[in-house]
Amino acid sequence: MRPTGHVLAVVPARAGSKGIPGKNLRPVAGRPLVRRAVESALGAERIDAVVVTTDGDDIAAEAREAGAHVVRRPAELAGDEASSESALLHVLDELAATGAPDPEVLVFLQATSPFIEPADLDAAIDRVVQGHADVVVAAAPSHAFLWRTAPDGSAVAVNHDAATRPRRQDREPEYRETGSFYVLRTAGFRQHRHRFHGRVELHVVDAATAIDVDEPADLAVAEAIAGSLPSARDARPVGATPSTPSPTRAVPAPNGAP
Repeated sequence: MRPTGHVLAVVPARAGSKGIPGKNLRPVAGRPLVRRAVESALGAERIDAVVVTTDGDDIAAEAREAGAHVVRRPAELAGDEASSESALLHVLDELAATGAPDPEVLVFLQATSPFIEPADLDAAIDRVVQGHADVVVAAAPSHAFLWRTAPDGSAVAVNHDAATRPRRQDREPEYRETGSFYVLRTAGFRQHRHRFHGRVELHVVDAATAIDVDEPADLAVAEAIAGSLPSARDARPVGATPSTPSPTRAVPAPNGAP
């Protein structure tokens, strides 16, 4: 059976990983990361089908067992230098070769984000389907004072005047791209071949669970977070009604690509 529908979710999951060997199959609260991403997507009411693109047999088996379709990724798109965009475009091309039309909306989820809420996916998809945005990106609020190091080794303030230290409540938040999900209008993605195009908005997610698993320490943090969540939230059955999203708002962001 081939994936069909107006909204297609794609989870890229390579077998290779330098930071954490077998990362996409590492468990958080007893569920492998790739399964968690698939189940989050399947829990969203607006998503019609889920595809995992991978070069790994074990990942493919886990994805199918979780309820996803699988597109096998060629070796040239599975190396460290391959972009996520190339994997997404390959999935669209493979489905088109079977006669399936492009979906109206493409949802790109990262398996390394273990706490993706289906309700957040639905809210972001609605923004694109209703024509308010071409791209909606998951982002977490931040009030951090950022610095960079100059060539001479000195510290330079990035997002603030170092001579002024306003209180947190007196500062407008900035937003950190979490990497957990991107909702894209497929036609624009096809045209620009980049995840950022047209009008970009942010969907604000809970900063407390906006973790990206990249190093072994991140797995330990994710496990601790999962242990602190209500069990119903972390062990939501596939197809269950998604929880109500936190009171967030879509925030217009600058265009990322021409």
